[in-house]
Amino acid sequence: MNPLRRILIVSLLALLPSAAFAGKTPNLSLKDLSGQTQKLSSLKGQIVVLNFWATWCGPCQEELPRLSAMAQKYAGKNVHFVAVSIDAPKDRSKIEPLIHKLNVNLDVWSGADADTLDRFGLGNIVPATIVIDDQGKIVTRIMGEARNEDVSTTVDWLLGGRSGAAPEAKIKRY
Repeated sequence: MNPLRRILIVSLLALLPSAAFAGKTPNLSLKDLSGQTQKLSSLKGQIVVLNFWATWCGPCQEELPRLSAMAQKYAGKNVHFVAVSIDAPKDRSKIEPLIHKLNVNLDVWSGADADTLDRFGLGNIVPATIVIDDQGKIVTRIMGEARNEDVSTTVDWLLGGRSGAAPEAKIKRY
């Protein structure tokens, strides 16, 4: 095989993992803390930071206040942060007290589960965060505790018209 052709094939194959994570966001319809149904599709046209967490998860409890502060930083910039609980139905009564205790000021949805994480390509670990562009495509997946720069790099890139190098499509922090 021609060496140049071999390099081209290997280069294209290297792009496959990130291409596998591109694409439309799965449908998601969950309940907010007041019991109202919320749909992810209703946020199309905005950049969405979707964080999956649970009340029993220590790293989640450390991450939520940071994400809440980031949401304030991006207030008025067409960026919407949502904290999605994967707590089992029997544990959902713990969500609101914990949110208040942590002083988190985010939209909180519940009713997600391990299948939800899987549909979003996140495996079975929380915390996990995805950043979705204003067209409804997942740009970045963060498995494990998201660092501020993980989220802000992607959000700033999207707000900046995608100029410069694209952020990582998949980040593992576990």
